[in-house]
Amino acid sequence: MRAAGRLSLVAGGAVLGAALWWRKHPSACPYSQRFWVDAPHPFITRERLKEILEPQGGERLLEIGPGTGYYTLPVAGWLSPAGQLDIVDVQQEMLDHTMGRLREAGVEHVRPNLADARELPFPDDTFDGAYLVTVLGEVPDQDAALRELGRVVRPGGRIVVGELFGDPHMVTHSSLAARAEAAGLRVERKLGGPLWHFTRLQA
Repeated sequence: MRAAGRLSLVAGGAVLGAALWWRKHPSACPYSQRFWVDAPHPFITRERLKEILEPQGGERLLEIGPGTGYYTLPVAGWLSPAGQLDIVDVQQEMLDHTMGRLREAGVEHVRPNLADARELPFPDDTFDGAYLVTVLGEVPDQDAALRELGRVVRPGGRIVVGELFGDPHMVTHSSLAARAEAAGLRVERKLGGPLWHFTRLQA
């Protein structure tokens, strides 16, 4: 076998090994690797998020894991002029980065919260809705995160989960549906197929 072929096999094995490791060791994307969350998001687009989230001006929404603000900025705009968006992340660097972008854009109705999705620092029934995109699989206890979302979103409110194939932490629609039911949430709507999905749950 030629050296180039051996190198390709080794590289492919390394990528596969890394993906399997991340799959078994869920954790947030480190700030040092933020280029992954800065890149365009195929299929799970902002327009599709808007379609399934149906944000309304004046609502209070919650975003878990904003990263560098890929979805935060447009959602904040959709809530104008009287709405509010709270963002939660376990990394202060991500919050600082996103808030800096919001300040540059002149957006003032977003509140940062350094917290864990498994223990959200909000009273019951605080939000009209919540969303998290390619984030749920990074939470070590997905069931706890879904229960917390169900607690802080008002009855009848919506929770949108977005997932994309290729993400080592991808949560399939069937897995999400089972976890959601166990957490007392109901699957209300789905966009997408096996390679990507936005799934809307009802609290």
